[in-house]
Amino acid sequence: MRHSHRETSTSNHHHRKVLHGIFAHPLNHNLDPGAVEHLLMELGAEMHPVRGGLRVTLGGTQESVHLGKHSLPGEEVMRLRKLLTTAGVAPERDHPL
Repeated sequence: MRHSHRETSTSNHHHRKVLHGIFAHPLNHNLDPGAVEHLLMELGAEMHPVRGGLRVTLGGTQESVHLGKHSLPGEEVMRLRKLLTTAGVAPERDHPL
């Protein structure tokens, strides 16, 4: 049985920091793609490779993202924010630092 992001606590402090980094202002351009992928897995996202990136499904919401090799491009950070927000993830409320 797969748990939703609301049933799964983001218990790893590093993952919580990455989640807050996605929502940081100004836009964070220094997010590690591997850390973002691990965060998404912890939140219960389903990920499938697509040409040049991943198709991420979380809470019934789907988005294609291109994580890059060394850091997440700004437009991908914005896509992740949209995906997480639409899926009901609220870092301050659900995953405080």
